[in-house]
Amino acid sequence: MAQAMLNKSDAGSEKKEAVVIKKYANRRLYNTETSTYVTLDDLAQMVRKDKDFVVYDAKSGDDLTHAVLTQIIVEQESREGGQTLLPIPFLRQLIRFYDDNIGTMVPSYLQFSLENLVKEQEKFRTMFASAFSNPAAAFEAYQDQARKNMAMFEQAMSMWTSFGGVAKFQAQADRDEATARDAAQGITTPEAPKGAEIDELKAQLDAMQQRIERLARDRD
Repeated sequence: MAQAMLNKSDAGSEKKEAVVIKKYANRRLYNTETSTYVTLDDLAQMVRKDKDFVVYDAKSGDDLTHAVLTQIIVEQESREGGQTLLPIPFLRQLIRFYDDNIGTMVPSYLQFSLENLVKEQEKFRTMFASAFSNPAAAFEAYQDQARKNMAMFEQAMSMWTSFGGVAKFQAQADRDEATARDAAQGITTPEAPKGAEIDELKAQLDAMQQRIERLARDRD
């Protein structure tokens, strides 16, 4: 649920129509917008230019976007002499999270951190520039920013947990009370429709999204 909440901001206020890429059995990728075959490098350039795309299996229609983006990252990290962004300790810890209950929190935390990095990239560029003249001060600034990001994330997640938990508990209590009351009167209570549950969750999600956006504005 928290991941869905954070993914909402990924679309932005003006959602761009994604280019459809078809992947064929021979692993060739076809750009339906330009009617040309493309490579993973071409898709990487589209990402850098903020050109959104989705990848579908040409035969089954399955969404392969996640797998293809992961493949692009693997190729970038494996490129000899190229820049790597994922240090070995990070990769080891990431692998450990796959078998850990806290692993469900990792996607939201990583996306949250990257979104804040994008918002404050100018500040970080200034930090990099000052690192040459005063490395100790720059390193302290990095640590301070990391602590702020972590504190904000923990606050957001605690807000979400308490908000969602209380809402669900209260909703269940109301349903139980209504069921007991109807049972005493000999009335059979029909099962709540799934649509109503989805609407309830959406309402909770929208309310929490607004609270986190306010939190981010107050922090800025």
